[in-house]
Amino acid sequence: MRALVDRERLDRFLAELGRRAEEPTRVYLVGGATALLHGFRATTIDVDLVVEPGNAPLLRSFPEIKEALAISLELASPLDFLPELPAWRDRSRFVRQEGAVAVFELDFYSQALAKIERGHEQDRIDVRAMLEHGLIEPAKLRQLHAAIEPELYRFPAVDRDVLREKLERALADA
Repeated sequence: MRALVDRERLDRFLAELGRRAEEPTRVYLVGGATALLHGFRATTIDVDLVVEPGNAPLLRSFPEIKEALAISLELASPLDFLPELPAWRDRSRFVRQEGAVAVFELDFYSQALAKIERGHEQDRIDVRAMLEHGLIEPAKLRQLHAAIEPELYRFPAVDRDVLREKLERALADA
């Protein structure tokens, strides 16, 4: 059984990535890991991340890192479930450098739209926290949603009308 990931475990994981990476790599943290960094969650079930470029030697070390730290890792992000938002890399916030690894928080607008689309209770809580912490702005989120709406056909699991309704419900109180 894997332990819940807290801020200390996340920091140990990032340091381990930096120790093992031999070439420049960008790691984008997603979901619960970014919530830990901002303090609106104390723990998360796993560390979701994107690795660019697909650094094979580093990725091959993940099973060993998972075992050593007793954490769950998932190569998953909003980029797997929705079209890429324009300029998402530019909006991704730099966290720190660990050796050859540059650590970023994946664009909060991308995260928010994916959470709104999925719609779990924790997702709704996270989106509210993003709004309250000023990590996303309603008008900008609507604008970015509109920019990707014509590309939603490439994601047949996503109903564009339902996503638009969920977005408006999520922003109703904002």
